[in-house]
Amino acid sequence: MSVDARAFNPPSELRGDLRLVGSMIEPSTRVLDIGCGDGELLYYLVHSKGVDGRGMELSQSGVNSCVRHGLSVIQGDADNDLEDYPSDAFDYVVLSQTLQATRKPREVLLNLVRIGRHAIVSFPNFGHWRIRLGLLIAGRLPSTPLLSYPWYETPNIHLCTIRDFALLCRDEGIRVERSVSLDRFGRPYTRALANLMAEQGLFLLSRTR
Repeated sequence: MSVDARAFNPPSELRGDLRLVGSMIEPSTRVLDIGCGDGELLYYLVHSKGVDGRGMELSQSGVNSCVRHGLSVIQGDADNDLEDYPSDAFDYVVLSQTLQATRKPREVLLNLVRIGRHAIVSFPNFGHWRIRLGLLIAGRLPSTPLLSYPWYETPNIHLCTIRDFALLCRDEGIRVERSVSLDRFGRPYTRALANLMAEQGLFLLSRTR
C-alpha cells in the first residue's frame, strides 16, 4: 500500500499537545493510540520513531483515512472494546482529548494502565477561569476554543478539572510520572495556579506494582 506523506503535517506542525505526547514515547516501542482520528500522531510515531503502532477510532471516516495511509487501525470505542486487550500488550497507550467523551471514564482509565506499561492522557481543563467566569456571569454553559459545542450537541459528557483527574489517579493507585499543564495551543503553562489558568492537562501515568 502506498503512503502519501503529504496528507499529514510534518512533525514540527503537529498539534501542540501531540508534540508533547510524541516526546514522551521512546523509539521502537509498542503503542496503541485510542481515538486516533485521522492518524496524525500515529503516522508521526511510526515514521519518525519507528514504533510498532496500532490505533482505535470510533468514526469510520477516521479509520478509512488511517488505513489509506498505511496505518493499522480498527474501528472501536474506549468504553466497550478495551477489555478485549490483554494486560501489558503495549508499552504506551495514548488517549488524547477523548476521556471526557467516554461514558465510563474511570473504567477507561483503569484499562489504559492495565493494557500499557504507560498511559498518556490529555483532556480540556473544565476548571479554566473563562469557564468559571462564564458560568458565574452568564449562567450558561460556556463555549471555548477547546469546548466549542453547544450543550445540546456536545460529545463531552464527563468534563473534569486538572485537579479532579489528579485526585482520581491518587484514589485508584495510579502513579503520575509526569504532568504538564497546557494553554489552548498546546504550549506548556509553567506559571502558578494551573488548575485555574491552564486550558489542558497532559499526564504520563503507570500503575503501581
